[in-house]
Amino acid sequence: MPKSLLEQLPEIIARGRQQAEKILESLEGRHRVGLQTREWVLPSKDTRDSDWISTMNRQAHLSEEGNFDWTNRLIYGDNMLAMAALLAGDELTPSLRGKVDLIYIDPPFDSKADYRTKVLLPGAELEQKPTVIEQFAYSDTWSDGTASYLAMITPRLILMRELLSDTGSIYVHLGIQVSHYVKILMDEVFGKGNFVQEVIWAYGSPSGGRAAGPKMVKIHEYIAHYSKCYDSRYTKKVYLPYEQKYIEDWFKYTDDDGRRYRIRLRGKDEEGENIVDRQYLDESKGLPASTVWTDIKQIYADPRAYKENQSKHSEITGYETQKPVRLLERIVEHSCPDNGLVVDFNGGSGTTAAVAEKLGRRWITSDLGKPACMIMRKRLIDQDARPFLYQAIGDYQVEAAKNELGRKFRVGDLSAIVLSLYGAQPLDPDDNPIRNLGKVVFAGKKTLVLVDSPNKLTGDATLRKAIAQRDNLMGGWDRVVVLGWNFEPAIGQSIAALSDDRLEVLVIPPDLLDRLRKKGGVEKLRGQVRFSSLQYLTIKPVRRLCSGDSEQLRVTLDNYVLLSPEAINLDEANRAKLHRVMNAEPLALIEYWAVDPDYDGRVFRSVWQDYRGNTANDDDTLRVATEARFDAPRRDGARRVCVRVVDVFGFEAEVVQVVAECTP
Repeated sequence: MPKSLLEQLPEIIARGRQQAEKILESLEGRHRVGLQTREWVLPSKDTRDSDWISTMNRQAHLSEEGNFDWTNRLIYGDNMLAMAALLAGDELTPSLRGKVDLIYIDPPFDSKADYRTKVLLPGAELEQKPTVIEQFAYSDTWSDGTASYLAMITPRLILMRELLSDTGSIYVHLGIQVSHYVKILMDEVFGKGNFVQEVIWAYGSPSGGRAAGPKMVKIHEYIAHYSKCYDSRYTKKVYLPYEQKYIEDWFKYTDDDGRRYRIRLRGKDEEGENIVDRQYLDESKGLPASTVWTDIKQIYADPRAYKENQSKHSEITGYETQKPVRLLERIVEHSCPDNGLVVDFNGGSGTTAAVAEKLGRRWITSDLGKPACMIMRKRLIDQDARPFLYQAIGDYQVEAAKNELGRKFRVGDLSAIVLSLYGAQPLDPDDNPIRNLGKVVFAGKKTLVLVDSPNKLTGDATLRKAIAQRDNLMGGWDRVVVLGWNFEPAIGQSIAALSDDRLEVLVIPPDLLDRLRKKGGVEKLRGQVRFSSLQYLTIKPVRRLCSGDSEQLRVTLDNYVLLSPEAINLDEANRAKLHRVMNAEPLALIEYWAVDPDYDGRVFRSVWQDYRGNTANDDDTLRVATEARFDAPRRDGARRVCVRVVDVFGFEAEVVQVVAECTP
């Protein structure tokens, strides 16, 4: 007879502690998880802000106390790896262990969720499933029902506790299916004595579609609030405005100036007469908030009705599980001090980051879904947020491989797997010391296959090395194929510049290790792995027009080619719709683009952005503006202008153009 959940809980907690302890032990290691900065985002759209980046020497601000100039962060990737990176710290940012004031998470808790994501394009609506990485992550959460969910969340709660300061709090937003089990877990992780309260968010009313069916109507969710140290936690009392009926019932009197007040009995004097005073309405804080919140309604964000709903509710982003601003405002104001640090590891629509930004708190948010990260980035830009970093997990594949193949895993082991799945035989060790080279011989033609490391971005240097090996290694080869995990955004431009028809560059499926785990090994996956081509971007010649001490830059998009539509998880009908849009209007595939007018080749600093739905540049919600015009301080000599795009599926491409002296 299978064990009940209560019987499984001790094992789940023990395994979760072991997972968390392994991560904590690895923080001092040489190969700890890191974060790659993909973009510095300066949402003000004012190029003078670029001086803030170029003159800022963050290292100089570090001190023994750990104080440093802070930069908010949006992180794409598995939140457990994000936590490991934040706990480890790096050369620019110290470890955040014990530094976080408030954590809010809203982990998925509906095991019957529809994985399909709607992508709206001009004249077409596609139904796409999220990346296989996202699907596996979510299906793993529910593979064995609630037990899998609890196994997923336990090590993460332990790591979150490590991040919290002694005055910090954590709020975990829960559905009715799992709330009681998670409460037991949190008692174990945080201690029963650190339980603060359970908030019931009653978000709706039993009417309309809610009332259908024989069951009572569900109109609430739970939010569990725990502290790191109950007695030292930061807390600020929250007051709600009086309702009109309360005002009319209690503040019945009006003075000569028209101010409403009520009479309060303070006691009796020596003669037994009542002593009263006046409590004025305009001096009253309101009613203290209780643990049942009925005044904040749920947001219904059906993407199909996005434009219509947004006109009624300006905060709607089109993200299905979006939480209202007022909900997070109450949590942040109650449990995070001014300038405190708020973290959300299930960022979703970005409400937590948006509220923290609005209320003057520092923030970090992360999500595994590319659509969520795109929505958050656009939302924060639209809000004119302070400059923030868009980052990704540095060694996702390496960490996934270690989890799959064991901690003794080496990069060469992974390269051997990739070569096998591509159909290549490894070269002899004497010619292949790092085990990343293989060969394919067919119809008398010899092809050299190079598997690049998941530790770095495949770029121009790797391609030139591959060409040199093709021409010289073991007497030369007819062709060379480079298989890469992660690519420099300008890889398309590098391939075009080399113009070598005996070079091919292909993408290793990012979900390869998850598929290996699901299928049970290399042999069962052989013949099912597709290595896709890359996408690329072209722009028209950039113009620089000078006037006095400033210059105007004009950057115009030319073409965007999506070379790997087969890598997108679409059925045949939706794939046909995509091809029609690709052929008729390729720039309509662009979701977001940005310009760095002084690209240093390392960090992309976006000082101008546009995205679908940005009404500041145009009124077209399904297309980006195709031209950027913005002013910058005049610069002598050439400028190295970089343009980066993200398409509706989350793929990135980049092009760099060196522009000579500006013209009057």
